[in-house]
Amino acid sequence: MPNDLEPVWTRLKAAKPAERRITGLFDADPTRAGEFSIAADGMLFDYSKTNLDAETRETLLELARVVPEKRDAMFSGSRINETEDRAVLHTALRNPEGELTVEGEDISAGVAETLDRMCGFAKAVRDGSFAGQGGRITDVVNIGIGGSDLGPAMAALALSPFHDGPRTHFVSNVDGADIADTLDGLDPATTLVIVASKTFTTIETMTNAETAMAWMRQSVDDPSAQFAALSSAEDKTADWGIDPSRVFGFEDWVGGRYSMWGPIGLSLMIAIGPENFREFLRGGAAMDAHFQNAPLARNMPVMLALVGIWHHQISGYPTRAVLPYDNRLARLPAYLQQLEMESNGKRVSMDGADLDRASGPVVWGEPGTNGQHAFYQLIHQGTQIVPCEFIAAARGHEPHLDHHHKLLLANCLAQSEALMRGRDLDTARELMREKGMRGEELERQARHRVFPGNRPSTTLLIRQLTPYTLGQIVALYEHRVFVEGVILGINSFDQWGVELGKELALKVAPLLDGEQAPGHDPSTLALAEAVLEMRNSSV
Repeated sequence: MPNDLEPVWTRLKAAKPAERRITGLFDADPTRAGEFSIAADGMLFDYSKTNLDAETRETLLELARVVPEKRDAMFSGSRINETEDRAVLHTALRNPEGELTVEGEDISAGVAETLDRMCGFAKAVRDGSFAGQGGRITDVVNIGIGGSDLGPAMAALALSPFHDGPRTHFVSNVDGADIADTLDGLDPATTLVIVASKTFTTIETMTNAETAMAWMRQSVDDPSAQFAALSSAEDKTADWGIDPSRVFGFEDWVGGRYSMWGPIGLSLMIAIGPENFREFLRGGAAMDAHFQNAPLARNMPVMLALVGIWHHQISGYPTRAVLPYDNRLARLPAYLQQLEMESNGKRVSMDGADLDRASGPVVWGEPGTNGQHAFYQLIHQGTQIVPCEFIAAARGHEPHLDHHHKLLLANCLAQSEALMRGRDLDTARELMREKGMRGEELERQARHRVFPGNRPSTTLLIRQLTPYTLGQIVALYEHRVFVEGVILGINSFDQWGVELGKELALKVAPLLDGEQAPGHDPSTLALAEAVLEMRNSSV
């Protein structure tokens, strides 16, 4: 990380955030809700329910002074992914009308051409001019893993009110149960299989693809005619017999977890239609423009990142919970978990030196109100503080059930208030007196009903969950991760930590066939032997 930021980190650590009450900050500044929130393009980001004060915010903004130069380098196509010597230009995918020349190459023309090809194929699938050997396509099965699955699967669920195309299904896990359960009940003759793998060698994806091909072959004379590929390995897709018109590639400057904006989003485009997909791109592009042009203090991705740094690196809270109060955003926490933890879960800085402070936090979450009856107990009364990030839409898609949506929103707002306010012991004692308790029993029961409060949260409000607003949200969090990575001095765009386990899996596999495979530790050998015994046992 930049060495000249060390004095800033020192001043932030001296701020002693745990000793400051959030409610006291509101008492001292009645305008705090407006001063500690950002409104932009129909979105509102409120971070007033954190224990940031104006002075600390200004100090945090000093950390962000390193961001603009790196941000501009990213958007211009500089090779900021230094460990892989690549540019980082997923933002170009959501701006096909733009003009961007990188190292003498006009990449915008290629982006627009690929998008037009995707739109043409999606339209053909949707209107029936591309059909299966049993008739019009009724189901689309996307086979991928990581970014090739989490993004489109999350977005397809989020935008289900806009589905007017074939049903979409997603397979990612190499566990045979995943693909078996997905294909069960589908008609091979009216199913389109999309295989999403840039190299067409990802072992989990290709294992599932081979199973899908065998399933298709049982009922269809020309199974490869009902396959499409999202891959840049045209030689390998040709070996599968997939026609080049159904192969959509993308460049190495698009990382997997940032790839939904391009060909990896094909299944989503087929479900919601090309124009809605373009609206999704427009929402992402609008957030790009905000990130590039808004002052740092009024910049939503920057302030979201600085709040995250305040909570994790300064306050020492090890996790953050993403809590969308929208059931259709149920997969968003998992999507953001990959985005954050694969991007910023690093141990060394750009120059290879060990980090001297925490990198990315553990990200987790579930949609409300389900979580209130599961893990909110720990959030409210547990000994670990978990910063919460609430996300909600002012309007739902079911006007005849608006009373449901009002109750949902009331719970969202109430939870953030309860986390901040808490309940002190005197109030808990009075509640027990009203129940007729006295003496030691009153005291004992009252202590169980104390809420420490002072638990920080942020709230992101949108008008309604649409393709445009989903694009805004995803781009917002992408840029948040980027800002945090720049401030920490790490590379947010490689993922070497994914490799070692996959490499060892290939070496462990022979053990499960009873073969010798040297170089494994005694525990792994013993576990492999136990697996073989269990598999061969008749009990």
